[in-house]
Amino acid sequence: MTPLAPVAFLLLLLCLPEAAPAAAASGDSTPTPTPWPPQFHATLVMDYHGNMSLADLWYDWPGGRNLHVIRYQIADDAPYYDNEWNNGTSFFYTPARRACRSAAVGVGILRPDWLLEGSEYLGRRDAGGFDCHVWAKADFITYYEDVKTKRPVKWVFYTGRIAYVMSFEVGAVLEDAAWQAPEYCFNKDGEIAETANGHDDSFLTPRSVL
Repeated sequence: MTPLAPVAFLLLLLCLPEAAPAAAASGDSTPTPTPWPPQFHATLVMDYHGNMSLADLWYDWPGGRNLHVIRYQIADDAPYYDNEWNNGTSFFYTPARRACRSAAVGVGILRPDWLLEGSEYLGRRDAGGFDCHVWAKADFITYYEDVKTKRPVKWVFYTGRIAYVMSFEVGAVLEDAAWQAPEYCFNKDGEIAETANGHDDSFLTPRSVL
């Protein structure tokens, strides 16, 4: 997301082929997770062992893109951007420092139904006063969904990072101009200026906590 529980790394793991889907037996009332809407905007409060941040998550499945805008607590050079595309390319940039890195992770963004296959239903649990269905996926994420509204409430990553969903706007769309990686991510020929095979976790971490 590391601030987002290495987002690109998690996407790779969560998109890999899974074992058999977590299907309910005939006659079983085990619920299935609600697929994400094709487009939404979520506001998240992130807690990583006391290191707090705010994140705006823009998800656009028809556009093949996913954007996190991250602001760490009292960080002078916020915000940080994690800009992911369905062609397997991600950009990580900090406008205040004109710094940019890219990664070819080899997979696209999460499908709307990414949680349906390979997830294990853990039952109903309370999450800050919300009655939630809970699923675990690939030992890397635990997903809490409100029983009444079917909207996500909380995500717990394997690193211990917790994302609390503060708002979830179905159908919200970010203007196209905001998806464009800045010019300093490219060289004069329009090619990606810096590429790393994998996610540089330290890049998305404020220098104060390195």
